[in-house]
Amino acid sequence: MTIPTEFADYTRRLMGEALYAVLERGLQAEAPVSVRLNPFKTDGKLEGGEPVPWCPWGYWLEDRPAFTFDPLLHAGLYYVQEASSMFVCEAVRQCAAQGLLPAGALLAADLCAAPGGKTTALRSVLPEGSLLFSNEPMKQRASILKENIIKFGHPDIILTNNYPRDYRKTGLAFDLILTDVPCSGEGMFRKDAGAVDEWSVQNVERCRQLQRSIVEDIWPCLKPGGMLIYSTCTFNAHEDEENVQWIADTLGADFIPLETPAVWNITGPLTGSQPCCRFIPGRTRGEGLFMAVLRKHGEAGDKTRNSQAGSGKAKKGNGEHRKWLNPSFGDFAETEEKGTVRALPLRWADLYNNVKKQLHVIHAGIALGTVKGRDLVPDVSLALSTALNRTAFPQAELCYDDAIRYLRKEAVTLPADAPRGFTLVTYRQQPLGFVKNIGNRANNLYPQEWKIKSSHIPTSASSLPCHPIEP
Repeated sequence: MTIPTEFADYTRRLMGEALYAVLERGLQAEAPVSVRLNPFKTDGKLEGGEPVPWCPWGYWLEDRPAFTFDPLLHAGLYYVQEASSMFVCEAVRQCAAQGLLPAGALLAADLCAAPGGKTTALRSVLPEGSLLFSNEPMKQRASILKENIIKFGHPDIILTNNYPRDYRKTGLAFDLILTDVPCSGEGMFRKDAGAVDEWSVQNVERCRQLQRSIVEDIWPCLKPGGMLIYSTCTFNAHEDEENVQWIADTLGADFIPLETPAVWNITGPLTGSQPCCRFIPGRTRGEGLFMAVLRKHGEAGDKTRNSQAGSGKAKKGNGEHRKWLNPSFGDFAETEEKGTVRALPLRWADLYNNVKKQLHVIHAGIALGTVKGRDLVPDVSLALSTALNRTAFPQAELCYDDAIRYLRKEAVTLPADAPRGFTLVTYRQQPLGFVKNIGNRANNLYPQEWKIKSSHIPTSASSLPCHPIEP
C-alpha cells in the first residue's frame, strides 16, 4: 500500500511520531477477521472464536473462511463485521447503564445504515419492544441493506430510502440516533484499495461539510435529552473531533464519556479534551473508527413519546395467514401494498401508516408474501423472520450441497414423499427460504438478486461452527 503523502504528513502531525508509526505498521499488516452472531437466532457463542470484549456476540477468527459458501451466513445466524464497528453495542450499553436512555422500549434510528452492520448490532442491544428506523439515502446501497436486515430477521425494523432532511416532516422524535456518517474512509485503507485511490484533501473537506449537514438535518428529530452516536471510519480531526465539537457548540449537546479498559487499547481524543474513542490499526485490533456520544440539551417531555404510540386505529390481523406467525410474538396488523401482504407488530402499526405517507419505506416488519392469482406466495422475509411459525409449513432439510444449489437459485430435489405446495427448506434446521413443490420438480423461490453468483464449486461445508438455537 502506498499511503498518500498529504495524508501521511497531516496524520503524523496529528498523532505524533510514535502513534503514527504504530498506525503505519498497522496499515501494512493483515486485517483481522471477525464476525458478530445474531442473538435472535443463535445462543450467542462461537466455538473456537476469540471474544471481542466490547460486544457480547463478537468473535475474532484465526483465518477467513469462505463465508459466501456458508448457508448459515445466508440464514442470518451471523454477520461478517470488523470488530471496531461492533463498539456501538458497548456505547448503547453504557448509555443505558448510566440512565441516559428512557427505561423500556425506545424509538431509535440509524441514519446512514448500509450495508447493515451497525443497524443489526444496534437492534441487538435495544430493549424489547423498541422500534428501529434504518435509513440509507443511496438506492443501490439501500437494496443491500434490505437484504441484510431481512436475513437478520427481527420484525421491529422499518427500512427507508430517504435523505435525513425528509425525516423532519414525519413528527418522529427519537430517543437515540446513530449517525455513522459518510467519510473519507481513511480507516479502511488496508481493506479497500479504492479508499486509498479516492482519498484527497478536497474529499476530506467535502465529507466534513456533508457530515455537519446530515446531523443538522436530523437534529430536530432527536428528543431533548436524546442521545446521538456520531461515528466515522476515518482518522483526521476535521471529520472527527472538530465536527463533534461543532455539534455540541452549534446545535447544543453535552459529551458523554465512555469507560474503556486499558487492555482494549482504545485511544482518546487527538485534539481538544472532549471524550471520544479512536480505534487505530496496529494499536487496536480492528479497523480505523472514531466514535463520540452526545446528549442533546433539554429534558424529554411526555408529548415527545406520543409519536410511537400511534392513534390506535390499526386492528389485529385475523386473516388465514396469521397462522404463519408465531403467536408468542404478540399481535400483528396486516396490510397489502402493491401485491405484497405485510405483517406489522400491532404496537407500531399506526406509526407505520403515518410515516409511509412521508417516507420511502422499502421494508417494514415481515413481508408475508406476494399475491399471485389465488395464492399468496410466501416471501423469503417470512422464512428468515424470527417470528415465523415453522409448523405452518412442511419442511425439507437440505444437505450442504443442496443448500448451496438452493442459494444459487438452482433446482433442488425434495424427498419423493414431500407434500405438494409451499415448503420451507432448511439447512442444519435453519430456514433458508421457500420452494413450491409441484411433484416432478420444486420451483426455487429464493430471490434472484440474492443468489450466489460465484462459479466456484465448494468441496465441503464451511467450518465456521455457529451454534444455532434448536427450533
